[in-house]
Amino acid sequence: MDLAAHALAERTVDELVARHRAQTLERLADDAGGVVGIVVRTHLDLGAGQGRADQFRDLFWIHGAGSYDNPPMSPTEHPSVTDAALLDSARRTFDVERAALERLRGRLDARFAAACRLLLACHGRVVVTGMGKSGHVARKIAATLASTGTPAFFLHPGEASHGDLGMLTRGDVLLALSNSGETAEILTLLPQVRRLAVKVIALTGREAGTLAREADVVLDVGVEQEACPLNLAPTASTTAALAMGDALAVALLAARGFSAEDFARAHPGGNLGRRLLLHVADLMRRGEDLPRVAADTPLAAGLLEMSRKGLGMTAIVDAEDRVLGVFTDGDLRRSLDRQLDVHATPMREVMTPGGRTVGPQELATAAASLMEQHRVTALLVIDGERRLVGALNVHDLMRAGVV
Repeated sequence: MDLAAHALAERTVDELVARHRAQTLERLADDAGGVVGIVVRTHLDLGAGQGRADQFRDLFWIHGAGSYDNPPMSPTEHPSVTDAALLDSARRTFDVERAALERLRGRLDARFAAACRLLLACHGRVVVTGMGKSGHVARKIAATLASTGTPAFFLHPGEASHGDLGMLTRGDVLLALSNSGETAEILTLLPQVRRLAVKVIALTGREAGTLAREADVVLDVGVEQEACPLNLAPTASTTAALAMGDALAVALLAARGFSAEDFARAHPGGNLGRRLLLHVADLMRRGEDLPRVAADTPLAAGLLEMSRKGLGMTAIVDAEDRVLGVFTDGDLRRSLDRQLDVHATPMREVMTPGGRTVGPQELATAAASLMEQHRVTALLVIDGERRLVGALNVHDLMRAGVV
């Protein structure tokens, strides 16, 4: 639909401000179509589709300055790109990022220990912030810290200036990521951070940058080059920042004596949480679901008890419910080989004395390991006086996701 121009419509920048020439990305006065153009004088063949000549054009198009009338070519329009070239590019990426991590490792010094001590002494939360790609890395670092015993959360620096800065309180520590050290959204926060007396740890690629000068501890995560062949897209630099965040989290984890059980408490919904948090008492059969017979019970009655309870075994107990032994499918096969009279033979003559047992407070993973070690599919659960309190089989463990 075409709408008539309003009489009070805004005038163009050229009409309001005197210019000798149009600025980069500025819409020209006679550009009725509203298409923004960019001129990059780096290659004579730029825009000709030759080799890598279009890379800058494509990059600017992705970052919002290109024309939708002339988008970059799709991968299917590059028939000259070979599999070998793609693999070479991947290997180069790995090489560049590996070299960046080696240099990062070589730069570790007392400042890393100082950062760890600040975080260990933090009585509040570790607030991690970053913008753009650094923001994505910051989110991951915050999540890793929180799941390994260091309470942390991500604060978007742009939103912080519009009210979310209230998340930051005295006693917190700010972990700020900025490769340039000049990210405007982060620098805007620093005066308020100082008013709160919040300590600042900077992960930056420029130790001479503003963020580094304002920080209490600076961790240099700078890289000599990005894996991006244009040396523009954050690749090696984000890998370095991510690795430094992981190093902090792991160092704090070790310093706090953080255990596998502690880790599982932060992951109750995953497979790891189920494996590390569930105890035998959480899964075992109880009460009337337990197969049990007396030692004088005929073998035929013992077989009926096994069938009714569906565990593939039955416990043999004394008058006080103490476990004397166990009778399993394997014992049944051995009994049949002996051609015993199932109506006259008592359970004490065919049971396995003692049997494989486990305590109710053992981890379910320990029960699974015991089953695997002794090649059995079920266990009796006993208390400290060998009284029968439960039973479980491999199917109970499978249903719970333990195995």
